[in-house]
Amino acid sequence: MTAPARPAAFAGRWYPATREDLARAVDRCLVAGQIPAGAEIHALIVPHAGLMYSGPVAGYAYGAVAGRVYDAVVLIGPSHHAGFKGVASFPRGVFETPFGPIPVDEELVAAIVRASHRIREHAPDVHNREHCLEMQLPFLARVLPGTPIVPLLIGDQGRATVDDLAAALASALVGRRALLVASTDLSHYHDAATAARLDARVTALVSRFDADGLMAALEEQPEHACGGGPMVAVMRAARALGAREARVLVRADSGDVSGDKEAVVGYLAAVFGVFTPDHQR
Repeated sequence: MTAPARPAAFAGRWYPATREDLARAVDRCLVAGQIPAGAEIHALIVPHAGLMYSGPVAGYAYGAVAGRVYDAVVLIGPSHHAGFKGVASFPRGVFETPFGPIPVDEELVAAIVRASHRIREHAPDVHNREHCLEMQLPFLARVLPGTPIVPLLIGDQGRATVDDLAAALASALVGRRALLVASTDLSHYHDAATAARLDARVTALVSRFDADGLMAALEEQPEHACGGGPMVAVMRAARALGAREARVLVRADSGDVSGDKEAVVGYLAAVFGVFTPDHQR
């Protein structure tokens, strides 16, 4: 039986559709040198808007992992179009990109699904219509070529689902060299000053590696982020898997590109890992 292929639904719209044009666009976004070469990086927070808008922010995070070696990349984002309970897996097949297909790590997907009753396969349309994971693929294909992915979409972002997902990731990823990626934009369609106040609260909690505080802030004011649940789950799982430090690399908004500061979307790039050797701490 032929493995399912999830098409590159947003190629030619949200990012260039040809390999050459996309390579140039991604390379312009990548920023290296923000994290020491010898550091361990367990997880990223990245945005997921069109490449011209949030790509320069995402490029800070992906520049930090360029050339590193991982067994798999676990991608976690919010479902923007389909409503459902729990988490939707994509169990097998490939995700198409202008750089070629990226395979799904079937074994790792199965291990994560076994670790939680809230993670299961949904109808293919749940993934086929969603942009938040696809927008990570041009970067991953460029900086970690050949690395398989585990695509996960959160339907409801309540505390029970987030906690369960974090625990499942922490359990299934023990002993594996996996990179966790939380795909999220921050506040939506406020004026830039209001957005800056909302986004500063998230940024402060991320920089303190405070997953509990972030969960509480999101419950109090969900408009802080569209992918707050993925952020919290990734932070908790990364901590359980050995990450000890967080570093915010950059925060920006869509108005920095469009010039429209009346209704902006906030973007954040952050990394989690071990950046300082024990003898220097």
